[in-house]
Amino acid sequence: MMFYDKEIQALKRANRYRTRELIDESKKDFASNDYLGLAHNKELHIEASRALERYESHASKASMLVNGYHPVHKELEDALCKANGFEAGIVLGSGFNANIALIESLVRKGDKLFMDELYHASGVLATQLHGMDVVFFKHNDMQQLRELVKNSDAKRNIIAVEGIYSMDGDLCSREVFEIADEFETLLIVDEAHSSGVVGKNLMGVFDHYNLAIKPNYIKMGTLGKAYGSFGAFILASEHIVEYLINRAKPVIYATSLSLYDTLLAHASLKYILANAILLRESISRRQEIVLQRLGIKIDGLIVPVKIGNNSKVVEIKEQLLQEGYSVGAIRQPTVSSAIIRLIARLGESEKALEDLCFRLAARI
Repeated sequence: MMFYDKEIQALKRANRYRTRELIDESKKDFASNDYLGLAHNKELHIEASRALERYESHASKASMLVNGYHPVHKELEDALCKANGFEAGIVLGSGFNANIALIESLVRKGDKLFMDELYHASGVLATQLHGMDVVFFKHNDMQQLRELVKNSDAKRNIIAVEGIYSMDGDLCSREVFEIADEFETLLIVDEAHSSGVVGKNLMGVFDHYNLAIKPNYIKMGTLGKAYGSFGAFILASEHIVEYLINRAKPVIYATSLSLYDTLLAHASLKYILANAILLRESISRRQEIVLQRLGIKIDGLIVPVKIGNNSKVVEIKEQLLQEGYSVGAIRQPTVSSAIIRLIARLGESEKALEDLCFRLAARI
């Protein structure tokens, strides 16, 4: 029985049909979120593997609240807190789960959530779980956000933004922190695409804007992007972390993050902090290449190239793939208008990036 055939055919007619394709490692990778190329760093892999061998068990085995909270989890949490200036942290299974954990547990009856309209799908999904009061404000529109928060009569106000937006690639406004402080709101910052990419120490937008960490700030980051591993983390005050441990379902009911991934992420954190100057210089050179070749100024390493046509964006992607370059073809509903999403990642050479930009410019 073809239970969803009509829906599938509709997706195909709209050029929104998706498939999974096995990765071809012979192609130059400008599609993945491995921003710093650390997923290919064998020294980090060896370091993590050797560290894992020192422990009797090699798997987490249970939820953190049963007996799955391992010393390697705490060590990474402590290191992330120290590097980012927060009091407490939790590592967990993925950025998707982290957003569910934060938003589903923090927004209670009588509260109001103000979410940027371009916030990640995981956060949007979380808003639909128990009928919470959510208002989506125009992307990075701080004037609108200020008016909304100012006129709110909610018990608690909560703002949710991304550090760097996953499709547009732009930074959140510095003003969002000022608004959160002025009106004493909680502020969730999803740093999936900014942690490891911006800031003096490459720790993300708090680092980039040189902000003192305050009790109303909450930082979420992923370990499967710039850190070249898997999983996620939440950093906040002791009070907020205590609450999440007691209310956040992805923390309570899910098996804790794998020990290998935790150790690998910790090795990557140490690597990033030790090599921040060189990594920043390499990021800056790639940003300059993109500006010169495509005329696009980027805040991080995400390059959104506007195409506007679903068929054409897939065609360009396939042509570039045949020429040896992997890029993302992003269509609705992920974006409002189709784009080629190019990641100027450090895992590929500057020469390869220049060549790709040249080929792409000839097609747009």
